Amino acid sequence: MSSRLATVRRIAAQLRADPRTVAIVLVMPLVLVTLLYLVFLDVPVPPGGRSVFDRIGPVMLAVLPMLLMFIVTSVTMLRERRSGTLERLLTTPLSRWNLLASYGAVFGMLSVVQALLLGLLILGPLGVEIDGPPAVLLLVALLDGLVGVAFGLLASAFARTEFQAVQFMPVFIGPQLLLCGLFVPTDLMPDALGLIAACLPMTWAVDAVGDVLADSVGPGTVVDLGLLAALVLVFLFVASRSMPRQTR
Repeated sequence: MSSRLATVRRIAAQLRADPRTVAIVLVMPLVLVTLLYLVFLDVPVPPGGRSVFDRIGPVMLAVLPMLLMFIVTSVTMLRERRSGTLERLLTTPLSRWNLLASYGAVFGMLSVVQALLLGLLILGPLGVEIDGPPAVLLLVALLDGLVGVAFGLLASAFARTEFQAVQFMPVFIGPQLLLCGLFVPTDLMPDALGLIAACLPMTWAVDAVGDVLADSVGPGTVVDLGLLAALVLVFLFVASRSMPRQTR
């Protein structure tokens, strides 16, 4: 237990010593959402309707955490692999699973703070009103960030440089961004694209946010959240199995 806590403390210390990474994770989402709010500020709202930002703003909780946590985690983990730190850790009694779980715990805590700040901004100063429970909205953001962490840890196993890790973003995130329902509802897409979209984690997160906005949280929402949680565990497991072969 002490070795696990020592690993968590070491990763947390590394993160504290890198203020740029913390700023990217915590500040950039606030800047981007505020910019999005200003873009739609003067767009006319039909009588009795909702503004465009009221619909799109909360969806950012299902998009930005996964995107940013993927980038930060993949680059950070790859830096550990290339510096030899990971190899030295793997010579200790600490198991690969525990090592990745430590990374997941530290970056997961960062995801919690990120989700809280984003939620407070969207529901507070930006004035978005939702009909469903805000706690579910924050849970979606948290799970979405954890999926980004797990994606990033897995991607780091297949990249040799930080630049290559970033290059994986169009592969992992790009298609999800287009197919998640942010631009066009998935049920209005061609059947083939709709089927692909239904298998993507960002779509599950966007669907859950839609349930909160429509105050229709129910079994479908629970399934979406369960799929996100299960995917985190699957990707962490696969990433842990890749360590001996890919560590350089």
